Amino acid sequence: MKKTLLSFVLLLAVVAVNAQEFAKDTVKLWTKKGNISLLFNQSAYNKQWLGGGTSNIAGNFSLNYDFNYKKGDVVWENKFIAAYGLTKIKGDNQIAKTDDRLELNSLWGKKAKGDWYYSLFFNFKTQMDAGSDKDNLKISHLFSPAYFQFGPGMLWKKSNNLSVNFSPSTAKLILVHEHFTEFGPSFGVLQGDSSRFEFGASVSVNYKFNVMTNVSIENRLNLYSNYLDNPQNVDIDYQMHLVMKINKYLSANVVLQTIYDDNSIQAVQVSEVFGIGVNYGF
Repeated sequence: MKKTLLSFVLLLAVVAVNAQEFAKDTVKLWTKKGNISLLFNQSAYNKQWLGGGTSNIAGNFSLNYDFNYKKGDVVWENKFIAAYGLTKIKGDNQIAKTDDRLELNSLWGKKAKGDWYYSLFFNFKTQMDAGSDKDNLKISHLFSPAYFQFGPGMLWKKSNNLSVNFSPSTAKLILVHEHFTEFGPSFGVLQGDSSRFEFGASVSVNYKFNVMTNVSIENRLNLYSNYLDNPQNVDIDYQMHLVMKINKYLSANVVLQTIYDDNSIQAVQVSEVFGIGVNYGF
C-alpha cells in the first residue's frame, strides 16, 4: 500500500513538473500587449469672451490589444480595437457620439520562403451604439452594419513592424437590419434586403515606427476591390494612431481614420480625435 501511494505521489510530481514546463512553453509562444487610453477635452468661455465660441466637454475611450502566436514557421497575429467617444455642447440637450468602433483582425501565416508566408485572414468591423444623421434620424446601431472579410493569400512580413498581406480571393459580407433598408439601400445593402455578399481582392498594410523617443506612429491601410460590381471603385480604410508619451501614465494621442466606400457614400469620410489623457499599457 505504501509503495502504491509512493508511486502515485511520484507520478503526480512528474505530471506537475511536465505541466509547468508545458505552461512555460505555451506562454513563450504567445506575445500579448495592450493599451488603454482615456482622453478628455474641454473648452469653456464666459459671456464676456469677444472671440466667440461655445463651451463643450468631450471624452474618448480606446482599447488596443494584440495577442500574437509564433512557433517555428507558423505565425498567428490578432488585434482587437474598441473605441467610443461622447461630446456635450453647452445649450444643447443632445449628447453626440464622436467615435464608435469594434474591430477584430486575425492573420495566420505559414512560412513559404524568405519573408513570404502563405496566409489566411479574417476581419470583422461594427459599432457599439446607435448613430444618427444630421437630422437626428437613426441610421445605425450595434451589429448594423457589420462587415466580415475572409480570404487566403500571401503575406510579406519584413518585421513585426512592417507587413503586407495580399488576398486575391476575398469574400465580404455586409449585414444591416431590415428597418434601415425599408425605404432604400443602406451601406450597400439593397432596399428590402438585410445582407450583401461581395467577392474581390484585398490588400492590408501595417507599418509601425518611432518618430523619436516616446513618439510612435502605427499605420493601418486596407484596400478592397469588388470583382462583382465596379471593381475600379476601390474601398479605402486608413487608420493612424500617434502616441506621444509624457510619462508612464500620461500621453497625448491622435487617432485619424479616413474611409472611402462608394456603396455607403460617394465621398471621403474623415474622423480625427486628439486629446491628452490617461494611458495604461499592459
